[in-house]
Amino acid sequence: MLSHLIIGASGLYLGDMLFIAISFLVLMAIIAKVAWNPITKMMADRADKIANDIDAAQKSRQTATDLADQRREALSHSRSEASDIVSDAKQSGEKQRASIVTDAQNEATQYKQNARKDIEQERQDALKNVQADVADISVQIASKIIKKQLDPKGQQALINSYIEGLGKHES
Repeated sequence: MLSHLIIGASGLYLGDMLFIAISFLVLMAIIAKVAWNPITKMMADRADKIANDIDAAQKSRQTATDLADQRREALSHSRSEASDIVSDAKQSGEKQRASIVTDAQNEATQYKQNARKDIEQERQDALKNVQADVADISVQIASKIIKKQLDPKGQQALINSYIEGLGKHES
């Protein structure tokens, strides 16, 4: 088969060659007229589409980068706000603690003063009662002394009765 082509190629004439060349040129002209512009247009459209896709991808990448930066900044801002809130809460808690301690100290001081006043009042009442008891006992002793002429036995009995009277007054 290959030998047939070689033999056929050696049998070409100039007229056949011109016909083939003109046919080729006509075919090229028809292709240029009919197919070249649509193919060129299709290739240009395809190049434009690829360029647009690349531009859109770059814009998307830039947008994503911007959003990431905004989110980092927002996160940083949020952390700063959270830190401020915690700091404010600590300060507020410290102020409340100091206020509570101060109030408790004031209340304790007030209780102490009231207790001292009560103790002093009780002491004054006890002194008044003791004075009254001493006065009563003195009057009783004086009345007993006046009623009796005392001999040593009488004095001892008076002292014993006085001592017994003290025990009754104390209870």
